[in-house]
Amino acid sequence: MTDEPTNSGWVNVPHARIYWESTGEPSGVPVLYLHGGPGGSLGKGGYRKRHDHTRFRIIGLDQRGCGKSTPTVQEDLDHLSENTTQALIEDIEAVREFLGIERWIVTGVSWGSTLALAYSLSYPGRVLGIALVAVTSTSRDEVRWITEDVGRVFPEAWNEFSEASSANPGERVVEAYARRLAGEDRDDARRAALSWERWESTHVSLDPNWVPGALFENERERMTFALLVSHYWANDGFLTNGQKIIPRIHELNGIPGYLIHGRRDISGPAATAWQLQRRWQSSQLVIIEDEGHGGPASMAALSEAVEEIAAMITTA
Repeated sequence: MTDEPTNSGWVNVPHARIYWESTGEPSGVPVLYLHGGPGGSLGKGGYRKRHDHTRFRIIGLDQRGCGKSTPTVQEDLDHLSENTTQALIEDIEAVREFLGIERWIVTGVSWGSTLALAYSLSYPGRVLGIALVAVTSTSRDEVRWITEDVGRVFPEAWNEFSEASSANPGERVVEAYARRLAGEDRDDARRAALSWERWESTHVSLDPNWVPGALFENERERMTFALLVSHYWANDGFLTNGQKIIPRIHELNGIPGYLIHGRRDISGPAATAWQLQRRWQSSQLVIIEDEGHGGPASMAALSEAVEEIAAMITTA
């Protein structure tokens, strides 16, 4: 068995080409993986190792503006306003239709869990089940926590992060970074991206699995991540005007869901996963007591959840 993709390519969508890859059994149960960020990528493809290649068809895609999808967000700032959650949802549908998949199990990690839920709420008929790790809904409260309130735990680092934002009067820290990262002064944007990376490295540092070191391998990845994550967070994940996830999650009743979350996740506390589970009757909350924002036990629980969803499909 190889962990390398058995097939890959790009799907043309408005103003972008979305990279996708497929691994495992072509006739197996389709499993979609949505990466974190916004602005992350499929990376080295560790997600491909989580499921049985003889039983599952594992699909991954790099979201608009990042990874192997083109163009990267910093190369196409003129279309930044069109990079929204709604656009990503339609990109996912374009990939599904291109691959000829009728329904699939949808999985996601961190921001990928927000996107998985938003997609499932838009296209519930295409979803066999949902399994999520490090669960988020990208609400205003969650964004305020990760960019401001968690500074109570790291006051020295947050003060540096806040002062480096160069926020205008009345401007939120996240809004200031979004403005600068998308601005015409690209040297200033690079300085903002470095400040953003330092803050990201700080608030994840209490995770039991945290390893010191750079978060990104190069400036391109750093800029892609900082630009997109600040763009989405400054706009409440583009999930307003009736599109917020928690108030709508009951619409997924009947679709099996697994909400897997580390008790020690200080970047995104377990309250979001708990609130979702209380309103989503066909979901289960799985708390990993000794992990933070993802980790090996969480990923093992994700693999088990996908197996359980597949078993439900078989016996239905």
